[in-house]
Amino acid sequence: MAEIHGVCAEEFRKVQETLSASLDSGGDIGASAAVFVDGEPVVDIWGGHVDEARTRPWERDTIVNMFSTTKTMTALCALLLADRGELDFDAPVAKYWPEFAEAGKERVQVRHLLSHSDGLAGWNEKLVLEDLFDLEKITTLLARQAPWWAPGTASGYHPISFGPLIGEVIRRITGRSLGTFFAEEIAKPLGADCHIGTGPECDARVSKMIRSQAADDRSFKLGDKVIQPGSMDSFLERAYFNPHVSPDEASTIPWRRAELGGSNGHGNARSVALVQSILANGGEARGVRLLSEAGCVRALEVQTDGTDLMFGIPIRWGLGYALDSDFTEMAYGAQLRGHRVAYWAGSGGSFVINDLDLRMTIAFVMNKHVEAGGWDHRSVDIVKAAYDSQAVAS
Repeated sequence: MAEIHGVCAEEFRKVQETLSASLDSGGDIGASAAVFVDGEPVVDIWGGHVDEARTRPWERDTIVNMFSTTKTMTALCALLLADRGELDFDAPVAKYWPEFAEAGKERVQVRHLLSHSDGLAGWNEKLVLEDLFDLEKITTLLARQAPWWAPGTASGYHPISFGPLIGEVIRRITGRSLGTFFAEEIAKPLGADCHIGTGPECDARVSKMIRSQAADDRSFKLGDKVIQPGSMDSFLERAYFNPHVSPDEASTIPWRRAELGGSNGHGNARSVALVQSILANGGEARGVRLLSEAGCVRALEVQTDGTDLMFGIPIRWGLGYALDSDFTEMAYGAQLRGHRVAYWAGSGGSFVINDLDLRMTIAFVMNKHVEAGGWDHRSVDIVKAAYDSQAVAS
């Protein structure tokens, strides 16, 4: 079996065995997994390599792009501001960002941004990758754009625009960029090696994403569907291919430096689980309190509950997180059903789940990018192993 480093409580040994098996089979190249219970780590493990040739080991402080798992960090920033009374989820976005009221959006509420239901899942204007690094440009375009559907009536997943939209609201309120606010108010107080916008001091520790698809294959999976780029006439194509972001492009220095709160956070399983355990543990982790109990529970307020217009599958969205639903059971197993869970995953396989009933957070972060259609077996296996272990431990 592949060698695993770190610490793992004996009752959670199944999580370690699961990660080792995935590395041993080639399912993973380099990866980390963590489980926090009551705000403290019971699993903090890693193994494998940072390069496809398997010459350089994944280290304790290795970090990697986690794509849309970043959205949970952005959501936590919004929950923190709301808990302080500085952000009202029911207020019009234009209260904080007046220019956003254009094109019939004067009644779009902040909660619509957090639940992917504002109708701005992507951009109408043709963009190239470099445009994403110009936050002023892309937020201005979103402020001018008319919604693609009636806001609040349905969700339509925002692959990239989620972060710029919420990040701009946070910037208008605090005077700080999303990445700076996250670092100063959440990551640094916790001592978490997690970043939205990664500085040059981190470059030596960043593992590049390793593609599992052919270099010329730009398709991706949504559920059981394989989506190919086409004419950009559909909302889905505009959301996912305008611009297309490959694992190679998501490993570049400009991508790391950007502050795209929906898609380019960097961290490892330990840092992801530490930050998110704030939500699972009533607002406190490792002796640091950032949220009230009531502020944490707000994440579970149901915003939409139906077929997501992008995914084509039913998802129940809370404030920034997916919640317990039929989809949750289908993707991650019956063990989660009926629990107060708040979770999300990233393209390629990263994942984090908060179980507010068990006060448990599970995170998985890796460098082998696999297009799995929303329920990568690697993260599913880690989640199931953690729940099995927790049941034994209790």
